Amino acid sequence: MNRIDLRQLPAPEPLTRALAAADALEPGHVVEVLVPQMPVPLLEMLEERGLRWRVETCIDGGVWVAILRPAQ
Repeated sequence: MNRIDLRQLPAPEPLTRALAAADALEPGHVVEVLVPQMPVPLLEMLEERGLRWRVETCIDGGVWVAILRPAQ
């Protein structure tokens, strides 16, 4: 499982990099991204792509998002 910390990047870099990582996922694989704030646009785009996700707020700042491409 890959983890990418995007919290220190200026907008729109966290969104574009998280989407690129999600688009590169093989079926059945997961990527974790750390972003600076609740990524509502990202979550909507993941839904449109048929990807699953889970979100949690980080105690040290930002938001953790796990993105899964379902196995086919």
